[in-house]
Amino acid sequence: MKSRAQLLLMQIAVAVIGLALWYLLSSYPVFGHVLLPPFFFSNPVDVAAQIVDWFASGVIWKHLWVTLVEATLAFVIGSIGGVLVGFWFARQPRTAAVFDPYVKMVNALPRVVLAPIFTLWLGLGIWSKVALGVTLVFFIVFFNVYQGVKEVSPTVLASARMLGASRRQLLRHVYLPSATSWVFSSLHTSVGLAFVGAVVGEYLGSARGVGYLILQAEGTFDINTVMAGILVLTAFALVLDSLVGRAERHLMKWQPRAGETEKL
Repeated sequence: MKSRAQLLLMQIAVAVIGLALWYLLSSYPVFGHVLLPPFFFSNPVDVAAQIVDWFASGVIWKHLWVTLVEATLAFVIGSIGGVLVGFWFARQPRTAAVFDPYVKMVNALPRVVLAPIFTLWLGLGIWSKVALGVTLVFFIVFFNVYQGVKEVSPTVLASARMLGASRRQLLRHVYLPSATSWVFSSLHTSVGLAFVGAVVGEYLGSARGVGYLILQAEGTFDINTVMAGILVLTAFALVLDSLVGRAERHLMKWQPRAGETEKL
């Protein structure tokens, strides 16, 4: 508990130092020049004032809600799809071999190229943004699950089969535990990518969303609004990532923590 509190204090200290440096370098000249001109970099005071004004006036809520719904749906759909298809391919080597070049081909496509196609197919509503986010999340989860299942220990697998484990028991007690750490590693990465898909989709065509606010601000060189939008998105991405972390700690209790094996 004490070490956790110390870690939290150090993390807060890093944030405070970073904000202090941002403010000083954008507000006071160094050797006659301001290193971070406010026109291009803003400063934390003005950005904080913009964020407070957004939430106090209620302007941000409808935009933030749209972006959160898009990112959450992309994260959930892409993650579930990646897990299911990853397990299926890992357990069906022939199927994986047949579809391998096509999976790699689709994964190699720049996702931004797909955004206008999704907009044409699905319109300017949330689903075109969700589809773009799904393409970003799916492949990260898919490749991690596929690799995790393939790397099941042959010794553990053979031992379980010798003990008479059925296919369902193998899946539950051997394959799933082997892939779980890979799954959560990919989910932490996918949180940010889900928000990227939502915001990029809003850039290319939308009338609502935090990405739309940022795009409008860029058009008028309003750096305060741009930075405020980035910080708000970052904050909510961290909230979603912390929820994934809590689920990981709950489901991975069986796994020894770092350092425990050395003590044993």
